[in-house]
Amino acid sequence: MAPTPLTRQTAARIVEHIREQGLPAGSKLVERALAEQLRVSRSPVRNALRLLADDGVVGLAERSGYTVLVPAGELPAAESEADDTEQLYLRIAADRLDGKLPGRVTETGLARDYGLTSAQLTRLLRRISNEGWIERLPGYGWEFQPMLTELRSYQDSYRLRLTIEPAAILEPTFTLDRTAIERVRAQQQRLVDGDIWSVGNAELFDLNSGFHEAIMECSRNTFFIDALTRVDRLRRLIEYRRSLSRERAIVRCREHVEIADLLLAGRTAEAAEAMRRHLDTVGAEKSET
Repeated sequence: MAPTPLTRQTAARIVEHIREQGLPAGSKLVERALAEQLRVSRSPVRNALRLLADDGVVGLAERSGYTVLVPAGELPAAESEADDTEQLYLRIAADRLDGKLPGRVTETGLARDYGLTSAQLTRLLRRISNEGWIERLPGYGWEFQPMLTELRSYQDSYRLRLTIEPAAILEPTFTLDRTAIERVRAQQQRLVDGDIWSVGNAELFDLNSGFHEAIMECSRNTFFIDALTRVDRLRRLIEYRRSLSRERAIVRCREHVEIADLLLAGRTAEAAEAMRRHLDTVGAEKSET
């Protein structure tokens, strides 16, 4: 799964922590201490450290945890890079939806047209590729993948979800992953409690689609799981543009919490019906926007 904006923002704050503290290479980074200092849960810190490890900024310690690989003095100057990258990402997404970008592009062309640095280009292409709407061509260039851009196809995607998601909960192979459902429930509760006003459309999409995909995984039906994953990839960009008002979105997040509570209580039939009502309402609301 692609790193969420929260993961990237947390990673940027960890880099700033390394810089401010003047940490040399080999310094131990303690997950719990970072979470307390940054005032976030340990999960985004853990994901951020993995992302920084992929970038070569930190590395795995011998026994456990992570250590600094790039000392403070060698880190790039602090800047609002996370916000800038997010805006560039959304610009590319909007241009793709509007047909301003051709099906095939080159790194040189993208860097020129969007004024990207090499580092920004690498991060953007990695994120877009991980999200499944662009693929590297053999040898040279990149190719955008099909996405939902028309209202009819968008509505059809909700009809499919309305069919398979409640049914998945009633599958004889459905086995509740309590840890996963408690995790996504907590994410939705934080949105209800106020986080929804500070997250961007991209992160909100990731959190909400992650909720539905976590429930689908419990079905153990690979065809259902694959179908929902593919639909979520196809509708990602249009969701950024056709997002609900935050007032309505809070109501839908409350419904997510209700569905999770029913599942955790073992009331699967009621959870399936609640999921059907939820998708029916959301689909109707999205068609209005």
